Amino acid sequence: LINKTNKAFPVQFKIGSANGRIKYVGDTELMTKKNEMIKGVFFIEMKKDAIKSMENTIWIEVYSGHELIDKTNYLNHYYFVSIVLFLLIFVPANRYFSVDVTRNPNLKITHLPYYYILIFKLQLAIVYFYAGLAKLNADWLFNAMPLKMWLPAKADLPLIGSLLAKKWVAYTFSWFGAIYDLSIAFLLFNRRTVGIAYFLVVVFHLLTWLLFPIGVFPFVMIGATLIFFPKQFHLRLIHFFSSLQFNYSPTNSTDKPEEFAQSELNQNDLNPNKLTSNLKLTFFLIFLLIQLLVPFRYALYPDNLYWTEEGYRFSWRVMLMEKAGYAIFHITDPETNRTWEINNYDYLTPNQEKMMSTQADMILQFAHYIENELKNEGIKAPIITAEVYATLNGNPSQLLIDPTVDLTKLKEGFAHKKWILPFTSAQ
Repeated sequence: LINKTNKAFPVQFKIGSANGRIKYVGDTELMTKKNEMIKGVFFIEMKKDAIKSMENTIWIEVYSGHELIDKTNYLNHYYFVSIVLFLLIFVPANRYFSVDVTRNPNLKITHLPYYYILIFKLQLAIVYFYAGLAKLNADWLFNAMPLKMWLPAKADLPLIGSLLAKKWVAYTFSWFGAIYDLSIAFLLFNRRTVGIAYFLVVVFHLLTWLLFPIGVFPFVMIGATLIFFPKQFHLRLIHFFSSLQFNYSPTNSTDKPEEFAQSELNQNDLNPNKLTSNLKLTFFLIFLLIQLLVPFRYALYPDNLYWTEEGYRFSWRVMLMEKAGYAIFHITDPETNRTWEINNYDYLTPNQEKMMSTQADMILQFAHYIENELKNEGIKAPIITAEVYATLNGNPSQLLIDPTVDLTKLKEGFAHKKWILPFTSAQ
């Protein structure tokens, strides 16, 4: 928590649309001081019934809140996990191999409409295929950028390190990555090739985990992609875990996984209300349509996508560019004609400053924030300009935006930002 106000005040928490409260561990009341960052441990106090009905919603609010509360935290990986958590709100995922079924066996079902499974398969397919489409650009395929910059940095790795410094390896990785992303979903949907496809998934994601700092995302994808295997595979997997005595005893349990799988395929079905089922199916179709169309919104904007980043987010463009920059904000008080520069780190965290310095929409937002701060200090109509230099995929540093434009006169929106200067490639 960061207090950006000019006064100290107690912190109060609310849980939206839930019967409960958040408590702070340590003090009876959590106080913040001016411009102070505080950390603490919190826990949610709720009634059991409220937790049961709100658990998926709480998960998405807690996890996605970290991303949505600060634009600079955005990553495709976080976006994917947020989407999966969101979809789980509408799916009866707790009706079979779950703690809920252990506590209440009457909840158990073995069959449900296929669209509950298909929605996750299609979402994974969109992630992979759109990531492949994004790789069909000259920088990735013909210049091997940014892999040609990243891979040599791993030349100290044992066994494969010496290879990573060679240019042909960067080109091989670039082409293999594009082909993999474009084809893997089709191989996963085909029962004859799902085994070899999953092997490629494991190899690909373990390799990216080894070479790049992308956290747990490779393991999330390795785990999520198991959904493409047939139901008998999952039943055998459940039988294996059940045999480890995880305090779960499936109905008709048997020592042989084949017999267990067959017995579990003859249980009760999920029979949703027809109206509810139709509403959910319609919702899933609309959701998929949005997922299919949103990544193409970049076509509505001119100029180089990776330079302007207009339409870049939410489009599954994964690790396609190396971009860095720095921004100097010049302030002028028109009443006194005094001009000075601000220190970005007085207002932003290191990550916020890093991300803001290469993205025009964040530059504008930060300028408006500075404007409000200066007005609170008594400067009625400050003039704010920014000198921003950025480099993209190894090209020389160049001006990102027009340094003469008064950013306080510009409005935030989805229209093309004409004050972004054209990109000039040296390659």
